[in-house]
Amino acid sequence: MQKLGKKYIFGVMKEKVNSFVKSLVGLSDYVDLGSANASIRKNINFRGPNFFILACAIIIASVGLNVNSIPVIIGAMLISPVMGPILGFGFSLGVQDMQLFKDSLRNLAVMVGISIAASAFYFLMSPLRLENPSELLARTNPTIYDVLIALFGGFAGILEISRSEKGTVLSGVAIATALMPPLCTVGYGIAIFNWAYVAGALYLFLINSIFIALATFVAVKFLKFPIVVDMQEGKKTRLRSSSLALILLVIIVPSVFSAVRIIKESNFRTHAAQLISDYKTIGKGFIYDYDINLNNNPATIDLYMAGERLTAADKERLYLSAEKYGITRSQLNFKEEAVNNREIVTETDIVRGILEHSDRQVQRLYEIISTLNDSIAKLNRQLDEARGPL
Repeated sequence: MQKLGKKYIFGVMKEKVNSFVKSLVGLSDYVDLGSANASIRKNINFRGPNFFILACAIIIASVGLNVNSIPVIIGAMLISPVMGPILGFGFSLGVQDMQLFKDSLRNLAVMVGISIAASAFYFLMSPLRLENPSELLARTNPTIYDVLIALFGGFAGILEISRSEKGTVLSGVAIATALMPPLCTVGYGIAIFNWAYVAGALYLFLINSIFIALATFVAVKFLKFPIVVDMQEGKKTRLRSSSLALILLVIIVPSVFSAVRIIKESNFRTHAAQLISDYKTIGKGFIYDYDINLNNNPATIDLYMAGERLTAADKERLYLSAEKYGITRSQLNFKEEAVNNREIVTETDIVRGILEHSDRQVQRLYEIISTLNDSIAKLNRQLDEARGPL
């Protein structure tokens, strides 16, 4: 009886836990599949207002990228209609609708072509050229993290469209999974004939588009949207998934390598900064500046030295510390053009040098004050002459 009582209590608790979990993650009471179906099909169209909205988004995004303005770029993300055909593409795969699949790809291709052409024309005509267009450069080096953003942004987007009570989730998805800025960056790369920018930005757009579509496809299957039946053939239209899997693999692999490279570069920068911080002064010399050259293979650090030239022992101590951070001897380059070549520099010499420098500065200030006094006296005489005798 005691065992039966324990089993009963355990069963009741398990049922309550299952019921609680289902109440948390259950979706059936909150989705409207019919409304979502109609909304997705409606938003793939590229006609009427969507044409002009896309034109506005292109100009806004291009101007925002041109002037490095994040708020302006966010505005372009919010009003861009490019998300519609991408969701339609993923949705068509999920419900096996070949006609919707074709319409989505056709409209997406038209939108992409117009966006790239218009932004390229804008950047060709724009007289503004920033020395460090950081917002443009940020769209030229996608990584696996962009894949994750697009994937989970796509999940959030399709769930928002599918639920009965709409919120503001789509706005956040539009900002997180930026679609318009990469297209405008492609146009910028074309305008300045920088094909690395073109390839990087286009790759980012492909990542965002394909993984938003993938998330939509998975969500459509999970929510059990009804499969479209071809009325003429009397059977379900099937789309092969092997090609989709191959495309996803081809897209995701380069982003992984890019992420690994960026992580290595970031760690190298961090370790270099820590090393410089620990050895700002070494012996009677000091590091007054440094450059990190990531384009070299392997990356190198140029150390600009001042003070007294480092001894072999000082350099060895720095080398050993660098190796603790994973920085090899060959990656450290000493730039000693500014060092003092004397073998011994005493504290008296240092103090004398400081005093001599201070004396020269004081003398220079006296000369400036004297010049200003002469100018004031001259102006006073001219003022008196202008006033004339009283």
